[in-house]
Amino acid sequence: MKITVKANAKINLLLDILGTLPNGYHDLYMLMQSVSLHDTVTVETDNSKKITLTCNIKDIPLDDSNTAVKAANAFFTYTEKENPGVKIHLEKTIPHAAGLAGGSADAAGVLVALKRLFMPELTDRQLIEIGSTVGSDVPFCALGGTMVAQGTGTILTYLPNLSLENIVIVKPDRSVSTGKAYSAFDSAEKVRHLDKTGIYNAVIEKDYDGIYSRCDNVFEQFIFVPERVPIKAIMRKNGARCCCMSGSGPSIFGIFESAEDAEKAAEELKVDYPVTFVCRSTETGVEIADE
Repeated sequence: MKITVKANAKINLLLDILGTLPNGYHDLYMLMQSVSLHDTVTVETDNSKKITLTCNIKDIPLDDSNTAVKAANAFFTYTEKENPGVKIHLEKTIPHAAGLAGGSADAAGVLVALKRLFMPELTDRQLIEIGSTVGSDVPFCALGGTMVAQGTGTILTYLPNLSLENIVIVKPDRSVSTGKAYSAFDSAEKVRHLDKTGIYNAVIEKDYDGIYSRCDNVFEQFIFVPERVPIKAIMRKNGARCCCMSGSGPSIFGIFESAEDAEKAAEELKVDYPVTFVCRSTETGVEIADE
């Protein structure tokens, strides 16, 4: 048996940090949106009784440290199903360490594929429970659409799906340490918190102007990404309604009214930033590719 899925990336239309939880993790408030930029995940059963992973990119670990393998192990542990042997192949397009949840998307893709193959009756709540043991973004990536994620990211609230047809995402040639990003927040003397209620209400009312005006990321106050200013300048010059960093960076996204504006911005950005994508919002985090 074999199944192939599209594991969609995510962007943060809003990301705020409210404080620190008793367990030491940070208390987050994020408005999450899945997008059509995706990795392709193929899961196939065999008789090896092992989990094996292959990938089209050399630098990706293929052992138990990979989130895709972690997800498969978590699935069989949670469901108490016997593992007959599973081969996982990742065709990666989502940039690594980009603030776009590429690793979490892969894990979510594995979970949804294994659900289809072994236990279709699993509920969304059960998928969230399994995914939360793998990574904080995995539950959202498994379900997707437009949601508020709170706590460590695993408390999810469904919102009306947004229609964002023209999104440009740029990944500068650098990485940002998530741990260092949170440390920068912890050591900050002053934090400007974001308009969480305003953007929530704007989504409920489908007030796109209200969403664009409140799109923001608290990490931009502490994380220095030198390319951010010129990237945003090009996006705004070409008509971006909003532009913002996703996750702890360094990726920057802009949302445009027209496909023509988005394509024009992308072409200009690709001159200096070749890792540039044009995509749209999606209503799910994982899509079955072979149906």
